[in-house]
Amino acid sequence: MAEVIAGLEIPGTGAVAKATGLIQETTSPLIYHHSRRVFLFGLIHAQRLAVEPDPELLYLAALFHDTGLLTPFSDVEQRFEVDGADHARRFLLEQGFSSAAADTVWTAIALHTTPGIPGRMSPEIATTNLGVLTDVLGLGLAGMDRDQVDEILAVHPRGDFKNEFLRAFVDGLEHRPDTTNGTVNSDVLEHFVPGFRRTTTVERIVGSPWPS
Repeated sequence: MAEVIAGLEIPGTGAVAKATGLIQETTSPLIYHHSRRVFLFGLIHAQRLAVEPDPELLYLAALFHDTGLLTPFSDVEQRFEVDGADHARRFLLEQGFSSAAADTVWTAIALHTTPGIPGRMSPEIATTNLGVLTDVLGLGLAGMDRDQVDEILAVHPRGDFKNEFLRAFVDGLEHRPDTTNGTVNSDVLEHFVPGFRRTTTVERIVGSPWPS
């Protein structure tokens, strides 16, 4: 029987079950509950927008979207979003998904912190981003059914989410600060890491080797 939370169905596939177990085992309760809420809020946004993302791909994108904060999944130093996206794509290909499906999930994760672009892309990419924005920033929360939100939180509680999530960002990024250049992630390091100051685009242009 499919799992249903607040009237929203969790896809009952083998890949979903395997991913759920993997994320529970390899991340933290904070990331697991956040990721499941992102999926559920993404579904609510899909209903509001009258779009139909593939629920399995949306779920996998949501589940893997923050894995790059915790464990480096590549041999190179790169943005945590790309680390998680690479990990997810490998998982999907190993599970027999098409390259197109794996690329959709990769893009949803790689762009989930990028403003202005995901909403112009496929429903899976757009609703992953919207689910993240709702759970992290409260986007659209006021317009959601309060009882439905409460049911989601009963299964996937927030706890001290704001402080714990920011701490997870610092822990995942302070050893690779250069990867945050030009992203919203540099805001977190500048706020919490003593001595860290992001290099602005103006400084990079003015300080380039070109004479003019």
